[in-house]
Amino acid sequence: MPQGATRTVGQVGVVVLLAGAVTAFLSVAAVRHGFFDLQVYHGALTYWVHDGGEVYDYLRRPTKYGFTYPPFAALVMLPMAFLSWHLAIVVSVTATVLASLAVIWRLLDPVAVRAGWSRWFTLAVAACLAAAFEPMRETVNFGQVNMLLLFLVAVDLLWLAPRGSRWLGVGIGLATAIKLTPGIFLVYLLVTRRWRAAAVATGTAGAATLSAAALFPDASREYWTQAFWNTDRVGELAFISNQSLQGVVARLDPGHPSTLLWLALVAATLVIWARRCRAAVAVGDEATGFALTGVVMCLVSPVTWVHHLVWLLPALILLVDNAMAAPAGGRRRRGLLAFAAVGYAVLCSRLVWQWERGFGGVDGFVFSNFYVWISVALLLALPIRHPAVGPDRPPAGADGGGSAGVEPAGVPQLGQGERGTATGQRHRIGRLLTVR
Repeated sequence: MPQGATRTVGQVGVVVLLAGAVTAFLSVAAVRHGFFDLQVYHGALTYWVHDGGEVYDYLRRPTKYGFTYPPFAALVMLPMAFLSWHLAIVVSVTATVLASLAVIWRLLDPVAVRAGWSRWFTLAVAACLAAAFEPMRETVNFGQVNMLLLFLVAVDLLWLAPRGSRWLGVGIGLATAIKLTPGIFLVYLLVTRRWRAAAVATGTAGAATLSAAALFPDASREYWTQAFWNTDRVGELAFISNQSLQGVVARLDPGHPSTLLWLALVAATLVIWARRCRAAVAVGDEATGFALTGVVMCLVSPVTWVHHLVWLLPALILLVDNAMAAPAGGRRRRGLLAFAAVGYAVLCSRLVWQWERGFGGVDGFVFSNFYVWISVALLLALPIRHPAVGPDRPPAGADGGGSAGVEPAGVPQLGQGERGTATGQRHRIGRLLTVR
């Protein structure tokens, strides 16, 4: 058998074994939520369209949970009211899987090319690992929209931004109109001085919101005057699944969480994030800016359920990317791979749930908030790339534009040692040419 065929057969075997191992793991570790959030969406829209009720008056009995997204989200999801329950599940799962594969492919494909890995094999392995990732499996089992929103933002920052597209901002605006939390990416555009893109995002979000208000004035009035302010609809802040800074503060004193402490933590976090994002975009590292903003969104949002932590996935992938770009066998590569492996393993483990019924004491503080600590570590330690500058590539921003020279995610770069070697070689070549 030819060597290429043998390699392919081996890779197929690895994927089959890995898929079997992940399936066995999910049969034990995955919690079945019965597509609870999808039931809320489907029930609220059916109640609105077919039963003559208001979408924000619907509650999923016997719980107190109802439709919490802005009216534009109800407009986008409106076709769901005409789908059977089982078809709604098929559409939800299919859309989540396709959006996830697209984002993973965009981030990993350059790594596969640089490392000489088969592209299909890289994507297949990554898809298996993503299926075991607790935030991803929670997103699927709840029927959540997290990956669809992440995809909309990724289209802007991973596809359009590197090309300097004038449409940059549309995806962020749509995501913000569907669910308010992706609005942090609009702030990201402002922090990194992409004024036009920020205006496009703001205009898109505003136009989407106004179109929903024009079509559904009663629903819009109820959302912005009542439902938006009703925090009881989203759940308890101290609940173990709330892996945000607000969750940490609430678990310190569930009865009287300190708003001042939370605001101080949020302010410090945003300062660090803004500085790191500006540094990343200044050298053309849009992918890291995108990943850091997803991380900070999870930290500063008042409520970040575990399934929202799919926004950490780009940062974990970029850790692997940076590791593979570092010198083989070096401490940097080993350290980054260890960081990625530990973060991934913990976020597959359901570790925080062991403290669901009691999070007091030092162990409760440390382990009930462990996913938050991973987010903090990613915010502080995710490397910023410094792409090589050559005759075919001007320095980032050399033409005075905020997005000029932006490098696509996963583009090869030199590690610290390699950059020093390359610089020394250029100097030696320069001296030889001068002598001659």
